Amino acid sequence: MNWQGMLFQDWEGVVRTLFVGVLAYVVLVAFLRMSGKRTLAKLNAFDLVVTVALGSTLSAILLQESIALAEGAAASALLIAMQYSVAFLSVRWQGFAKLVRSEPSLLIRNGDFCDAALRSERVTRDEAVGAIRAAGGRAVEDASFVILESDGTMSVGLRSAT
Repeated sequence: MNWQGMLFQDWEGVVRTLFVGVLAYVVLVAFLRMSGKRTLAKLNAFDLVVTVALGSTLSAILLQESIALAEGAAASALLIAMQYSVAFLSVRWQGFAKLVRSEPSLLIRNGDFCDAALRSERVTRDEAVGAIRAAGGRAVEDASFVILESDGTMSVGLRSAT
């Protein structure tokens, strides 16, 4: 096993990674500034996919010599353009919005579990109760509601102590 090759190959690769990395970072930041805040939002599954894909693309540009900066920039621009298109169409056509966005789901109502919704959303009772505890409650009875939002977070409304 060549331990030296695993730790260091040559200075050319290091310099390329640093040089292309700085340029790729500048390009990505410029694209993100042009596309707006929505590109990196966590509003729905498509937003998450774009965020992960942009990170993967940046990584590939940095570490794979076979990918030129221009190709990586084109890939990043394509991802951002597709995200912009999905957001644009979602805002203008309700039918398209319903196609690409999930609706929030009521998991707990008035201290009672909505078991069908829990099963459908693949959320355990323990996870729902954990959200209640994170919001300051202690048990399911403390919750007026728990909603699984479109972005995967849980909103909790606690019953008022009377």
